[in-house]
Amino acid sequence: MVTDAAGPAGPDFQVLVIGAGQSGLSAGYHVQRRGLVPGRDFLIVDHAPGPGGAWQFRWPSLTLSTANGVHDLPGMSFAENLPPGATVTADVAAATAVPYYYRRYEEHFGLRVHRPVTVRVVCDRRERDGLLHAETDNAGTLRVRGLINGTGTWERPFIPHYRGAEVFAGRQLHTRDYRDPQEFAGQHVVVVGGGISAVQLLDEISRVTTTTWVTRSAPVFRETPFDQDAGRRAVAIVEDRVRRGLPPGSVVSVTGLVLTERLRAARDRGVLHRLPMFEHIEPDGVRWSDGTFQPAQVILWATGFRSALDHLAPLALRGPGGGIAMTGRSATQVAADPRIHLIGYGPSASTIGANRAGRSAAVELTAQLGLGDSPARR
Repeated sequence: MVTDAAGPAGPDFQVLVIGAGQSGLSAGYHVQRRGLVPGRDFLIVDHAPGPGGAWQFRWPSLTLSTANGVHDLPGMSFAENLPPGATVTADVAAATAVPYYYRRYEEHFGLRVHRPVTVRVVCDRRERDGLLHAETDNAGTLRVRGLINGTGTWERPFIPHYRGAEVFAGRQLHTRDYRDPQEFAGQHVVVVGGGISAVQLLDEISRVTTTTWVTRSAPVFRETPFDQDAGRRAVAIVEDRVRRGLPPGSVVSVTGLVLTERLRAARDRGVLHRLPMFEHIEPDGVRWSDGTFQPAQVILWATGFRSALDHLAPLALRGPGGGIAMTGRSATQVAADPRIHLIGYGPSASTIGANRAGRSAAVELTAQLGLGDSPARR
């Protein structure tokens, strides 16, 4: 067990942070600011082999110039901590630059992230010792008083079911599995999805082969980037949903897609001609309900992710609405159990929201547990 054990009567740690992506590192920073010591009072565990969160697994063509924003972690500038010679506007792979930054961040603040450690299940043992028990793959069972979960979504790619998918003779893959557009040269690719990743990959792939773009609902493009007010309104809508115990929903469905110069060029090339969802899949293509057929060798499901929360299932946090009812300043606290905070869920599922959520979770949880020695640091 990876712990500075406090003996059988007490917790191994006061707080456990699961996940060392943007939200988890932000939470760790703020928990430390509250006076708790990494590795003694709280522990951060992460399943990945190295720093970088989900960024380390992104496709090579996703660069700092095309990524949808990489924001500073609290207390350290991203732009000032890039690999030698890199700039935030350069064609440097995000899968290289962001892990480099996260590694420097962990080292600078001494956060002592333990990896690779996967939390398999978390159980409530109030009847035994009043603690949460986090069972891990290679660090034993960690007994803690409070939990900040920042596992994000990367581990739960979502692919909707369509009749005939199992008989498709070509290749099906999810955004998570995408690497390089050149692998599709000479094949017709059907790109499914209306989010930011979908249009970015559609643009890339359309430069080397033919494509068809399908979405469940008509995408809405914005000619200019949405301002802070628009961003706040979008976050407020998602926050309202999770406070009512409903599934978070898509932020893009509220904000729309920003029509960048690159996407304007794709539109001019005729790439952004969107079709409604096909009715079913056949061995050599897809067919719509009116009988229209599109031969295809590849279906790319850019259909997003779901929150990776299966390890929390024994806690029975989900309500009848299908989501988890949240409360607290930034809607990070689980209403049914204030010892548990979810960050990167709902309104905090963005790099900007993750920082705010990490701070709120740290302040509220340490106050709930009667921890922290410096109110001025809140």
